[in-house]
Amino acid sequence: MLADLKSVSKVIIGRTVQKPVSGTLSGHAAGEPFDKLVYQLIKEQLPENTYRQYEYLNELYEKNSDKLTHEERATLIKSKTLQYLLNRGRSTTTAWSLEKLFEEKQNDTADIIVTGNNYYQLIDVKTVNANKLAQSPNIISALKLANMCRLMILNNEFETHDIYYFEVQWKLEGNNLKCVGSCSRNLFKCDPTNLYINWAAALQIQFHVSSLKQDYSGTKEEWCKEFLRIFIKQAKSRIEKMEKDFIREFEPLTQ
Repeated sequence: MLADLKSVSKVIIGRTVQKPVSGTLSGHAAGEPFDKLVYQLIKEQLPENTYRQYEYLNELYEKNSDKLTHEERATLIKSKTLQYLLNRGRSTTTAWSLEKLFEEKQNDTADIIVTGNNYYQLIDVKTVNANKLAQSPNIISALKLANMCRLMILNNEFETHDIYYFEVQWKLEGNNLKCVGSCSRNLFKCDPTNLYINWAAALQIQFHVSSLKQDYSGTKEEWCKEFLRIFIKQAKSRIEKMEKDFIREFEPLTQ
């Protein structure tokens, strides 16, 4: 079961949302109204299968109210990979109750989840000022992606999920932000060798969604192994540089 993101991309162009009350047009504040609009448009397509990530967990735990421990609640999601990507931390999960429901977290893996038949379409909405396309935004932690790949390989979980990025480009028009461009991309359809990891910025993978090519023809297993090779190679290079810059000259002096 998949949301038709191409149709959402067409419908959203020309739509407007109110400019943030605070007056700031940077970061999460500017993007949140469009994020909610994308969610609304997808939910219109698949009302019974579309959730915010926190909504999905709240409903899952409420339907399984006899499950109380972290382990019991975590394993309500069958896939170990999805358990890692979607579940909250041990103490937070254990403390969940109807009186203490989860709320939205900015570092959730997905803004939107579409799920059915044990398959998950994870959708992350990225918004960008169309007049400031120079700097690529943070997309996802490379370490989180490496752990995802590890779990997919170890558990042979290559058909459980896809990760989509949905970009909204906007411009300011009076008191509103107007969508002037939109697109969606499947992470597993991009060549992992082209992904840029900014090691100086919390290992964030950075790109503009609109610039992400969809020309990778390998399997998801091949994608995961290729990404891990790149991640390991770059990590080793960082280790070598750290040893050269911060260890070799100083270590002999400690003898």
